[in-house]
Amino acid sequence: MAQIAFLLLCHKDAAAIIQKARQLTAAGDVMAIHVDANAPKAVWEEVHGALAGNPAITFAPRVRCGWGEWSLVQATLNAAEAALATFPEATHFYLLSGDCMAIKSAAWAHELLERDPADYIESFDFHESDWIKTGIKDERLTVRHWFNERRQKWLFYRSIEAQRALGLTRRPPADLTIQIGSQWWCLRRATLEGVLAFLAERPDVTRFFRTTWIPDETFFQTLVRHLVPEAEIRCRTLTFLMFTDYGMPVTFYNDHYDLLLGQDYLFARKISPEATELKGRLGDLWASGRTEFPISNEGRRLFAFLTGRGRIGRRFAPRFWEAGMSMGRERVLYVIASKKWHVAKRLVGAIREATGLPCLDYIFNEEETPLPDLGGIQSSIAKRTRHRRAMMRMLFDHHGTDRLLICLDTSGLDHLQDFAADRCELRVLEIDPVYSDAFLTGHARRMGLIGAGTDAAGLARLLPTLRHDIAYEVEGLRSAGLPHHDRLREGASEAELARTIADFLQVGQEEAARIAATPDLFAD
Repeated sequence: MAQIAFLLLCHKDAAAIIQKARQLTAAGDVMAIHVDANAPKAVWEEVHGALAGNPAITFAPRVRCGWGEWSLVQATLNAAEAALATFPEATHFYLLSGDCMAIKSAAWAHELLERDPADYIESFDFHESDWIKTGIKDERLTVRHWFNERRQKWLFYRSIEAQRALGLTRRPPADLTIQIGSQWWCLRRATLEGVLAFLAERPDVTRFFRTTWIPDETFFQTLVRHLVPEAEIRCRTLTFLMFTDYGMPVTFYNDHYDLLLGQDYLFARKISPEATELKGRLGDLWASGRTEFPISNEGRRLFAFLTGRGRIGRRFAPRFWEAGMSMGRERVLYVIASKKWHVAKRLVGAIREATGLPCLDYIFNEEETPLPDLGGIQSSIAKRTRHRRAMMRMLFDHHGTDRLLICLDTSGLDHLQDFAADRCELRVLEIDPVYSDAFLTGHARRMGLIGAGTDAAGLARLLPTLRHDIAYEVEGLRSAGLPHHDRLREGASEAELARTIADFLQVGQEEAARIAATPDLFAD
């Protein structure tokens, strides 16, 4: 049976540390605590005084920790050694911070670890992956770091510059392929013992990592990948965490309880110190014995969606050689703009049949939209978008026509503005449908914002945001001052629909009437 030894790295809030230790050892698990030696003396004394007599808890030798320094790895090693020595029955060792809290029960966690005997640790190739988003990259490894970037910024960067100028570079140990990933992991006993035995034989490895920058993101990640067969590694963390666009951890509050429980993780960080209700509910969860947790796993996508509303400038910048690219002065581009893709496609089918006009579906929104071979420019949405005027000109040429129709999501205002700035004639037909809750729910599911486990309360919070988001896009479309903009409104009479279609397509009333009579045109 699985028994988890938690390795808790903490430095503040003695009462919270004591409570967390008692909660996480209440279901038969154990814990080794490292209290940062920089913490106030009163914190250490309160934590040690309250927990020293607990047989499920031990304390690691303390070191002064600094962000980005080797000291964080040393603190982890101290906690690991203490846990291995004190708890011979422990099967798994789970690294936690003081800001982490359980989002599943011990019963759920134990069953997962027993069912899948593996090590859970992110480990991506340091040089090939794009895991590092900001700051120095290769210099983390190739130069030596004796100063802390946060506390000694001037010395930190002058040291790097001096080593570059003097040509003082170094390489990692030849037999290691450096990996990178989250510092929060869960390792099996044999793996952790293997890491410590390897270090005892290889002091050169410790010497190298002592002067790398942010080694807690590379040290265990590299050694586990070096020592353990790939089939026994799950390249993920069991701790749910998200980062903002600025590289800062996302903080969770009281209303995130349902979202957190729906994620396929055992713990989450960071929980706000002010989220007392959330901490109370999560604190009771570990020893609850609960075994049912509907997993929706929509957390990251939902966060990105909700925080991304209203941003400006999401278009690709045109290449300099495309600045003068035009679709052609005598050509007409018809665009049907609709959030309801199925309605637009239904209308396009009727237009194609009634008029013979060359029509394409959502070529800038759907990767699989059938397109002719245009020399590779059509191979991905990113390429189509980046070279959109060039691509449209090629499509006009391919079809041998001066009139072409495409569909576009209402979020594509930047495309429309770009086409409007071209020398061709742009005509836009906006489909103005009714957005029911059922449609919005399906739309959220297609976007990955919700899953099967999303509850009614979470959905009720999301639907108004989705409705507002669509309204925001449509208002931008209507306020853009496009040269020719018609609106096809659900609920309008068939005669009114025909007049709008005739004006948009520049066709006769008879043809427009046949299109307007399309059965169930607006049906979901």
